[in-house]
Amino acid sequence: MATRIRILILLGFLATLLTIGALIRKLNARPAPTQATAANLSSPEDARPASTPAESPATDATPLASPSNSDAPSTILVQPMPSTETTPSPAQMPSPANSPTPVSTPTAPARAGNLIIPVAGVKPDQLQDTFTAARSEGHTHDAIDIIAPKGTPVLAAADGPIIKLFFSKPGGITIYQLGTDNRTIYYYAHLDHYADGLTEGHFARQGETIAYVGDTGNAGPGNYHLHFSISLVQDPKRYWDGVNINPYPLLKK
Repeated sequence: MATRIRILILLGFLATLLTIGALIRKLNARPAPTQATAANLSSPEDARPASTPAESPATDATPLASPSNSDAPSTILVQPMPSTETTPSPAQMPSPANSPTPVSTPTAPARAGNLIIPVAGVKPDQLQDTFTAARSEGHTHDAIDIIAPKGTPVLAAADGPIIKLFFSKPGGITIYQLGTDNRTIYYYAHLDHYADGLTEGHFARQGETIAYVGDTGNAGPGNYHLHFSISLVQDPKRYWDGVNINPYPLLKK
């Protein structure tokens, strides 16, 4: 009986040793705990990129050190924030052909090369350049005088509406015609009378008779001629307020 008890105690002791040995082997098989480094302890704020899309567009990922941890390993990659900017496709990019062209101030009417002499029967070699001739009160002429007998038809120099029929002391019976470019004003003065049925708003065709040569206004009795001027205006409603252009070289062509 005593021998059996000793055998059981010995077996229990051996079982205990085996159990302890198994526990030691399991403990040795576990990975060693990783030591905390400055990189492991960095806060989520330290892992953010240096800028956000609102501050600057994201670029290709590059190795960056954490701004608040200068000792952090240099191998840490900071992932860029997705860019919120969109790059236009080639179809959306304006081509040079579609790009707006700067508009320059014209130095001559759009149809200057197609003007006709606005007095019937007058030839180009009969014209005289009186654009810079002196006039009363220190003014320059700023127009051309086309000499013709009284009652000679006055023709529309270009296409365009008649915007004003007006009588003034210096010009006498006058006509203001607006060119089709909405900037050029053709002015006819010293008329004897208008063509029958002519009214403001009538669209005159080039070569159409709109009036007749006379000597009204300050032309002087018997000094029959057409005072013809061309000007450029910014606002067609201010048809009298423009920059004059010499008609002579335009009509001489």
